[in-house]
Amino acid sequence: MEKQMPKRLASRRLHDNASYLAERLGVGKSFDVIRLDVEYGGRAMALFMIDGFVKDDILHDLMRYLSRLEEHELDVHPLEKLLKKYLPYVEIGQTDDLEEAVAMVLAGPTALVVDGVERIILIDARTYPVRGPQEPDTERVVRGARDGFVETIVFNTALIRRRVRDPSLRMEYVQVARRSKTDICICYIEEIADPELVRRVRESIAAIDTDGLVMAEKTVEEFISGRHWNPYPVVRYTERPDTAAAHLYEGHVLVIVDGSPSVIITPATFWHHLQHAEEYRNKPIVGAYLRLVRFLAVWASVFLLPLWYLLMIEPELLPGPLQFLGKAKLGDIPLFAQILMIEIGMDMLRMAAIHTPSSLATALGLVAALMIGGIAVEVGLFSNEVILYFSVTAIGTFATPSYEMSLANRLVRIALLILSGLFGLYGYVIGITVWILALARMTSFGVPYLWPFIPFSYRAMRDVLIRSPMPLKNRRPSILHPRDPDR
Repeated sequence: MEKQMPKRLASRRLHDNASYLAERLGVGKSFDVIRLDVEYGGRAMALFMIDGFVKDDILHDLMRYLSRLEEHELDVHPLEKLLKKYLPYVEIGQTDDLEEAVAMVLAGPTALVVDGVERIILIDARTYPVRGPQEPDTERVVRGARDGFVETIVFNTALIRRRVRDPSLRMEYVQVARRSKTDICICYIEEIADPELVRRVRESIAAIDTDGLVMAEKTVEEFISGRHWNPYPVVRYTERPDTAAAHLYEGHVLVIVDGSPSVIITPATFWHHLQHAEEYRNKPIVGAYLRLVRFLAVWASVFLLPLWYLLMIEPELLPGPLQFLGKAKLGDIPLFAQILMIEIGMDMLRMAAIHTPSSLATALGLVAALMIGGIAVEVGLFSNEVILYFSVTAIGTFATPSYEMSLANRLVRIALLILSGLFGLYGYVIGITVWILALARMTSFGVPYLWPFIPFSYRAMRDVLIRSPMPLKNRRPSILHPRDPDR
């Protein structure tokens, strides 16, 4: 469990409370930590805040109200009068723990310390630098909403609230990590989500024990998934509020991490990573066709290149009419080395594209086209067939909706290539068998990873393979054990 700082109770003396907060916050050591000593209503007070997190206009208004206090107006019940009368603001709270006050100030709210009051008043008048809710690059649609999650948790919860106006929608707030104190929201619809699933997600997050969540949602995933050496993701990421809302209505639980535009969807099966919002933005028959094409592309990205390589080294496996598929000019470099080189080259190109400024992306594309498409074939580095089949494989990789799934499938493809090269047909078949068995053994928060294929469910598998019309999808996924199974 996460280690907590020991509780430090506030005293009635302003000097003691203010000195402790100033020491813990580093007043005078950090230029952006502000301590403001003031006197209102005949009482000495101190304000602690972080420059850049405070909405100046709100704080100025509150200070203007306090400056109108007459002498001795705070002599009796000063805390109640400040909270209920003299600080007219919505988001205001209190605490008797100085360590909690330190954590809150570092998160953005302002702490007000009043002499003679043994509690700290917390004024949540904060703001964060934020970009606009633009459409995410990895989940674009032709028609549909153009907003997307941003790096501020409050904005993200508002985008979900806008689409889910259910009174049982719950947003549980927790802080994780000893030093970073990262804000995390556990989001679910109480009247739909399985209470056991909510409990498992809540406990897995509470068990995170680290100094800081360096990579936000990715660090959270590594702690709650537990399968550190398994390349396949057991949670799904989305940057689209409509996708997140659709999963809430199914009974899933969302994890929103402050500082990240990606929301975690739990649990997630293998098939969740093959779905895309574009399928639901078209007519059902068109969506079913798009889903079929996407499935073919994903399977091609995994099996096509190893299968072609197997047929090249064992051409007797091909029937007569298909013998042309097994012909290739081998050249001076072994075929396996060609495939391995182009695999590594494509990864190098992908990484170069990520680090290349947009203004130079066109130049990078021209260099890649000349190097791989033309000159590499002419000098005998690659054969035309290798370029062809790897191009189809690459298209399937890019057609995979989930970036994490595409990377995992790439590793499986390389493993199948190696097994096919070492053991031929037996290696190819054994590799696929081991892959399926490994996926079948996986679970995501108690949900089988290959469900509804293993264990098999006809109704659910039909919805996976075919994009059904929404009026016919009147049942929630049974594997989630929703409290309300009917839509």
